[in-house]
Amino acid sequence: MRILVVCGAGASSTFVAQRLRRAAEAAGLDHEAAAVSRSALAARLGEAELVLIGPHLTDEVDDIRADAAGHDIPVIVLPEDVFTDRDGQRTLRLITDAAASTRGREA
Repeated sequence: MRILVVCGAGASSTFVAQRLRRAAEAAGLDHEAAAVSRSALAARLGEAELVLIGPHLTDEVDDIRADAAGHDIPVIVLPEDVFTDRDGQRTLRLITDAAASTRGREA
């Protein structure tokens, strides 16, 4: 799964993306996570299967979801304490839980 982690400038999302990649690798999952700034998101949406947005961008979530919907890409808002997820396990769980929820609705 190709995941874009979005924040204002792309700095804090870099840490989340790195931790998520390590957690996915440790779990044997084929997930790629890349950090992207909010301003670069529209140009990179074609690369993604999932978009994670930093909690500080909640005021832009409707616009981000509208852009992502044009590519049929789900968007997850990360929790306020995402930056305390040092090993990426909670962030990975958000993704796997969302995927399981989506599969349940498709059945």
